[in-house]
Amino acid sequence: MSAKEILLIGALDTKGDEYRFVAERLWEAGLGVLVADTGVLGDPQGLTPDISSDSIAREAGTSIDELRASGDRGTAMAAMAEGAGRTTRRLYERGRIAGVLGMGGTGGTSVISAAMRELPIGFPKVLVSTAAAGDTRPIVGTRDVILIPSVVDVAGVNRISRLVYAEAAAAMVGLVNAAETDQDGDDPIVAISMFGNTTPCAEACRTALEERGYEVLVFHATGTGGRVMEDLVREGLISGVLDITTTEWADELCGGVFNAGPERLDAPGAAGIPHLVVPGCLDMVNFGPRESVPEKYSDRQFHIWNPTVTLMRTNVDENKELGEIIADKLNRATGPTAVLVPLGGVSMLDSEGGEFWSPEADSALYEELRSSLGNEIRYEEVDANINDPAFSSRATALFLEMMERSGQ
Repeated sequence: MSAKEILLIGALDTKGDEYRFVAERLWEAGLGVLVADTGVLGDPQGLTPDISSDSIAREAGTSIDELRASGDRGTAMAAMAEGAGRTTRRLYERGRIAGVLGMGGTGGTSVISAAMRELPIGFPKVLVSTAAAGDTRPIVGTRDVILIPSVVDVAGVNRISRLVYAEAAAAMVGLVNAAETDQDGDDPIVAISMFGNTTPCAEACRTALEERGYEVLVFHATGTGGRVMEDLVREGLISGVLDITTTEWADELCGGVFNAGPERLDAPGAAGIPHLVVPGCLDMVNFGPRESVPEKYSDRQFHIWNPTVTLMRTNVDENKELGEIIADKLNRATGPTAVLVPLGGVSMLDSEGGEFWSPEADSALYEELRSSLGNEIRYEEVDANINDPAFSSRATALFLEMMERSGQ
């Protein structure tokens, strides 16, 4: 068992007894406990914190007295979230903690999750929350936070809550043991973006790269996947990106549900690593069930991918704008960058005879890329669909060439 301590972080003014219960479970398992109080309303109960709420507040440039005097709950939560994040990051960097565990309602969840998002992937993070359902993206962000639904409110230790709290403590014990297993490897890491409509291409590329000695991370281009991939690039963990599926930009442009934010495509260029970009699935925008599609798109072409995903075909104007956006992003790159275009369509649906087959819309995208990319950006076309072996073979060969030239 690790000699480091588990950081228990949360509001002890209202949930001290609950935290005491969890601390006792961790002590029984042989783990040390470091307690940080984020409570604003009153003094801590049940446990004596090692890090006071005033200390957390001062990390955000204020004090607990000032936050209480203001009477503004929103301001207080924002300050405590900022202070909790800075405090947790510093403890991690000093090697003081082996994991973080917190419990709370919506307010507490916002503070605790802000601290957890400061920690790298693979570092144990367990959060018992009343908000562990529905859209959890604001809570998790791009990190591997383990959310456990509280079932009942985090308010007291009873026959239901004690089961959930014990489960959270046991999960942390297991995670700490797992984290101590050596996970290091020597193979260079590359990333591939993939979607259901580009799976054959991405899988063929992954297999070929692994045969050449690369460790390949595949990211599902559902918004979160793109953000996680770019975060890992920024952290220096990825040596090159084979961006087969850039569909998240279609969602960003048209208001789809799988957007990855306006920074998508920025990280590889800023990091100066090889970045091969393919316009995979830019023929489609992703929405939820058919009835959730905005009324302004009522006259557009749709494909029901499954009961919860409705795909909308992008048009000529949207494809032209997507070409402008991608070219602008890539022209800022500081490392080797190239674009590879499948003239036979950018998805399964966008193939000759397919529902989304539209040479006119695709040509608008390709023409804009050709005309807007800088001379230093390599542009190449393959007369095949994105999922044809001829395309994946060329994508792999070009990416390997870029990696080898960069010394990876």
